[in-house]
Amino acid sequence: MGAIAVAILAAGKGTRMKSSLPKVLHQLGGRSLVERVLMSATDLNPSRSLVIVGYEADQVRSDLQTLPNLEFVEQTQQLGTGHAVQQVLPHLEGFDGDLLVLNGDVPLLRPQTLQNLLQTHQKHGNAATILTAQLDNPTGYGRVFCDQNYRLQEIIEHRDCTPEQRQNQRINAGIYCFRWSALAEVLPKLTANNDQKEYYITDAVNYLDPVMVVDAEDEQEILGINDRKQLATAAKILQNRVKDHWMAAGVNLINPDSITIDETVTLKADVVIEPQTHLRGQTVIEAGCRLGPGSLIEDSHIGANATVLYSVVSESQVGEQTRIGPYAHLRNQAQVGDRCRVGNFVELKQSHIGQQTNIAHLSYLGNATLGEQVNIGAGTITANYDGKEKHKTYIGDRTKTGSNTVLVAPLTLGPDVNIAAGSTVTEDVDGDALVIARARQVVKPGWRPKAES
Repeated sequence: MGAIAVAILAAGKGTRMKSSLPKVLHQLGGRSLVERVLMSATDLNPSRSLVIVGYEADQVRSDLQTLPNLEFVEQTQQLGTGHAVQQVLPHLEGFDGDLLVLNGDVPLLRPQTLQNLLQTHQKHGNAATILTAQLDNPTGYGRVFCDQNYRLQEIIEHRDCTPEQRQNQRINAGIYCFRWSALAEVLPKLTANNDQKEYYITDAVNYLDPVMVVDAEDEQEILGINDRKQLATAAKILQNRVKDHWMAAGVNLINPDSITIDETVTLKADVVIEPQTHLRGQTVIEAGCRLGPGSLIEDSHIGANATVLYSVVSESQVGEQTRIGPYAHLRNQAQVGDRCRVGNFVELKQSHIGQQTNIAHLSYLGNATLGEQVNIGAGTITANYDGKEKHKTYIGDRTKTGSNTVLVAPLTLGPDVNIAAGSTVTEDVDGDALVIARARQVVKPGWRPKAES
């Protein structure tokens, strides 16, 4: 297979999205539209990847800066697809290979579809190869006509088709593979003799020979995103793909229609996902976990055989056989060890929890480090913020806090400390001690308020 360059058309504003965000940066399944398009071509191992930017070009560059080996080409005026591809002429000067032209708003292409397009292109030595699809209802689309060997004959816009021609269901998907040397010769010849006064890449096809068409097996792959409704449709299609994949891999989804899973999520076998559960970002769920009902987990790692019930886990780690919830909130790099329990209405933030530790209910632990087999009584709070800075609390192995305990950071409690209920602890404790830090109860029998004068 010869050298391949990929050009992504990503310069448009996307007016119908009704958004200040460039259309190609809208999110679908945990990635931007343009990132998904780039990833669909990754398996082709392109030697050059060019993103043609225009509207909010700096924002598009910034969003894609973590992706390797991208080149950005500026299209200062958006004068059509042909004009966009013209902008790569100086960048690919001397390039000897094939150019794959993709749209930054067509995010559902499967890698194998592009591989089939490229292989057909190179096998037949085509000057150009066009991806097409056959739609049940092609109304409004230009029709593509070819012979029995899939050699292109012509492309006719819907409005120009005869009634007989409109019976043809094959349409242009707007995805092309060109022999670059041939395309480079004809790009300067494009004209804007049309109602829109734009330069179209389809016009370049008229100058090239031979040209073939390749049908996408699934018409949903060529869906373009022009408005929010089409974005929602694409999201549903992608969700069906993702969930079908994981169910085939041994994941049990209870009421799949109520569940969402980003494509960036990794699941292991025998995971059970209950209704109304949503998995986002770079989340990893190990084997045997039970998630939900009603849980949100994003950018987190959940250990094997853990449960997360009616809870939110964000940017955190949960150990094996640990129980989270109901109604717990783990955030900001919380790390919970194996065989722990984080129960009802518990919030953990930037805290490390040792193995076999229980925080059963109604507690907040922020910037805290707990050892193993610690028991946190109901209503225990780390007072970690003094109005200016956050301070840390350290709690040793096997220490127990009574209900309604306040730990005023910075504070260190050693192992085997017991804290009496209702205590406000402000001083460090070495270990092996009982701490009582509360006012003595006073009872005055028969007491009445003084009579008013």
